[in-house]
Amino acid sequence: MNTFEENISELSDIVKQLESGELSLEKSVELYEKGKKLSQDCKTQLDNAKLKITEHGK
Repeated sequence: MNTFEENISELSDIVKQLESGELSLEKSVELYEKGKKLSQDCKTQLDNAKLKITEHGK
């Protein structure tokens, strides 16, 4: 699994490509699905970090 920073950077690149409007529908859908997975990975990483912080504070 990539680091949070790597995932955010890749997600940012995907958003830029999608916003350009220069991609085929097929490529747009492919990138959207990849971005969706990256977004979920980021959420999981943040949730795990939050859990560690919460547990550490106890």
